[in-house]
Order: sequence, then structure tokens, then C-alpha cells
Amino acid sequence: MGSENIQKERLVIKPNYKFEKRQKDLAKQKKKEEKRLKKMEKKAGAGETADPSDGTGPALE
Repeated sequence: MGSENIQKERLVIKPNYKFEKRQKDLAKQKKKEEKRLKKMEKKAGAGETADPSDGTGPALE
């Protein structure tokens, strides 16, 4: 009877911290990449709509 309790304790599943950390890192990388792409789109969109003759940009003399 005592040996059964010991065997049950050995069967307790331990959390896989490496897997959890990897998933967290992948999520971070994905979010960072999405943010980078969004910034690039915003910058590209602003560059296309900017008119150099509107006088809001730096003066070229």
C-alpha cells in the first residue's frame, strides 16, 4: 500500500517551462514583427502622401 503512493507521486506531471518560455518568446517576436510592419506601412503611407510643394517640409535653399 505504501509503495503505491510513492509510484503515484512519481507520475505527477511536471510543467514544461522550456516549452512555455518558447511559446512566450514566439508570441513576443510575432508581436514585434507586426509592430515593425505597421510602422513601415505608416511611414510608407506618410511618404507617399507628403507633397514637397506644400511648404510643411524642411526648406531647401
